[in-house]
Amino acid sequence: MEIRLRVLITALLISLTACAGNHQRAPVYDRYNPAEKPPPYYIVSRGDTLFAIAWRYGFDVQRLAAANDIGKPYTIYPGQAIQLTERSAVAKKPPVTVSAPPPAPAKPAVAVPPPPAKPKAKPREKTVTAKPAVKQHDAESGWLWPAPGGVVRRFIASGQAHKGIDIKGKMGEPVRASRSGVVVYAGSGLVGYGNLLILKHSDRYLSAYGHNRKLLVREGESVISGQKIAELGDSGTDSAKLHFEVRIDGKPVDPLGLLPKR
Repeated sequence: MEIRLRVLITALLISLTACAGNHQRAPVYDRYNPAEKPPPYYIVSRGDTLFAIAWRYGFDVQRLAAANDIGKPYTIYPGQAIQLTERSAVAKKPPVTVSAPPPAPAKPAVAVPPPPAKPKAKPREKTVTAKPAVKQHDAESGWLWPAPGGVVRRFIASGQAHKGIDIKGKMGEPVRASRSGVVVYAGSGLVGYGNLLILKHSDRYLSAYGHNRKLLVREGESVISGQKIAELGDSGTDSAKLHFEVRIDGKPVDPLGLLPKR
């Protein structure tokens, strides 16, 4: 009897130890652009935009729109099936066949009048050299830091690990537009980004601002470089920081190559 009692007590202690070990907090990881093979189609949900869908799967929004015959401003509807593929946004026109004109009928001979007298030569006018055109603004210059903190995690080009940089900050600090543009996404529908803003700067350039505590601008709103667009936060992550990404033609690039050196 005493031996059985000792065995039962030992088993109970082992069970309690195991249960106590299972109460440890699970680690939290950021998920950016998970390495998943895109399905053939995506069914649009409420709050989706074509820009957000293109961002999630790494497509260029213009080519994605062309593949689905969606014209600007890229309006989509809940329940709509989006084919997840790309097509050139510039359609090639079929070659135009020009037929040779019919031969002209023969005309009767006409007497040719004598050539007119040559006019007297006018004095040579002073030639004016045209000024060269003003150089267009370089799309890879003029970027501003969206937050003042230091970089705590850098861009990783290989795989799907980390497609931007993380900038350390304090809760509620201002998040500013790195460049002038239009808000094409404002929401929390992309897993791993928390409250996210995506700005369109041109047909090629987009930037994104994730983990915000509060979004201060709405979709369709124009913003200027340096404007406060959000409050820094920890949504979708485990610490207060800003996740910042830049994409060119739908492909992620290292933002440190565009931002001014500190």
